[in-house]
Amino acid sequence: MENDLTQMSLLSGLVPEDDVAKEKTRKAPKKSKASEVEAADDVAPTATAKRAPAKKQADAASKTAEPEAADETADQQTGAEPLDASATAHLDQFLCFALYSANHAMNKVYKPLLAEVGLTYPQYLALSALWENDRVPVGDLTERLQLETSTITPLLKRLETMGLVSRKRSKKDERQVRISLTKKGKDLEEKAAHFQDAIATSSGLGGKAYADLRKKVIALRDNMLAEKDGD
Repeated sequence: MENDLTQMSLLSGLVPEDDVAKEKTRKAPKKSKASEVEAADDVAPTATAKRAPAKKQADAASKTAEPEAADETADQQTGAEPLDASATAHLDQFLCFALYSANHAMNKVYKPLLAEVGLTYPQYLALSALWENDRVPVGDLTERLQLETSTITPLLKRLETMGLVSRKRSKKDERQVRISLTKKGKDLEEKAAHFQDAIATSSGLGGKAYADLRKKVIALRDNMLAEKDGD
């Protein structure tokens, strides 16, 4: 109805065209702020959805990189080469074989040295322990050498036969047998004094490197014994 009246007014020239446009603008429904917020909310999730996958990918990449960086840092600190669990290990990568073959090489160096004093390597170790601490119970010597009783008993009998040690039962406890060096056994210490220098020289390592290697091997031994005892 209003449109008809407006058109008639225009035709009759009673209402200017500009006034009609202003009237339409005034009567047009205004968008509320709530509607504008709803429209913004409709757009925002779309933008967030586009950013979400990128953020997830960045987080995943960061989590993956953190353990790798930690492993790499640990390897750098210890100086160890990372192991490839998927690859078949070669014999030269076996730590046990490295120790085993090194032991064989050391025995070859010891052989002429021990021949000088007429001893085997286990006998030399037993005497070395007695040179440090004489007149000890058999049990203490067994523990010091980390041997079984069945192994050390015939070894001590042989040393006794050679006149290097004596075995006597304790007066306080007859169940306890003490091992003591004879004069011949004590004199042998001086003849074997150069053995360790010869071994250190044959290693080709400097003084500090040689000492560090010994500490690492001892730590390896103690750790493995502790692991076995824990089982």
